[in-house]
Amino acid sequence: MEIKRLSSTHKNLVRRYLLWAYKSTKEDFERIERKTTQLAVDQYVFGHFSKKKYHVPDAFKQYIGDKIKDEIKLKFADTTKKKFNPQYLYLKHRLEAIEEAIKFFLGKKELKNFEVLFEKEFTQRILGSREH
Repeated sequence: MEIKRLSSTHKNLVRRYLLWAYKSTKEDFERIERKTTQLAVDQYVFGHFSKKKYHVPDAFKQYIGDKIKDEIKLKFADTTKKKFNPQYLYLKHRLEAIEEAIKFFLGKKELKNFEVLFEKEFTQRILGSREH
């Protein structure tokens, strides 16, 4: 199916569906990926505290330990971190396929637009959040 042969109504429906699929899949995928990136930052902060000989609260140590367990459970199939969890791989591959579909139906520029919209939304969520 070529997007050029679709009516403007159908093109809009395809665009909205791809936007929804991109957003929902990227949110699910990044919910797992955030564990890895947050863990790297938290471990850096922990190392900074340790290097400066600052007191590290037990709650922060526990927080990091819990995040390590969450990362392993969500992203990896076992504690060796050599084999990925099948659900993680599904989301990774689904996101790649959706990105390819966006490029096919709407073009590379529209994929960039989707990425910008996604980042803006999540930045606004973070800045507007009342929780820590």
